[in-house]
Amino acid sequence: MRFGQAVAACFRKYVTFSGRASRPEYWWFVLFVILCSIVSSILDGVVFGFGTDDEPSSGVFHKIVSLGTFLPLLAAGWRRMHDTGRSGWYLLLPLLATVVIFAALMLGVAGFADSAGSGEEAVQRAAESGLGLGVLVIGGLIQLVLTVLVLWWLTRPTAPAENAYGPAPV
Repeated sequence: MRFGQAVAACFRKYVTFSGRASRPEYWWFVLFVILCSIVSSILDGVVFGFGTDDEPSSGVFHKIVSLGTFLPLLAAGWRRMHDTGRSGWYLLLPLLATVVIFAALMLGVAGFADSAGSGEEAVQRAAESGLGLGVLVIGGLIQLVLTVLVLWWLTRPTAPAENAYGPAPV
């Protein structure tokens, strides 16, 4: 499958989460999305200004491109996971890890704020800080491992035979 065919196929199957997507179909579409993001960001900078850290650019082109390509990219990744014989839900593992880590951090911040208000000793507060840092480091490592694992799955060759998700893509 060539670049144009892959882009056309992914937009044709805009929100189709069933079936399978070949490796070239998925990765050509990923390249298309990256190129569109770069071009739209540059266009935003030229038209609306590049902005600063204090005042980011208020450009809309990149936001439109992101909204327009989010669902087909997710659907193509979902079908790509099917092509390797895995459920598409595995694609969301890094997102799930992010949500769990964020929730743990928020609970830790709430607990730390509660203990700060009660005037507890500095030793206990330091232990709580170290525990929070440890959770953050371990969570970050889990996030990294899951992201690399999903990327590795997305790069696996097409399963040549028909699987539970349909026949092999052409």
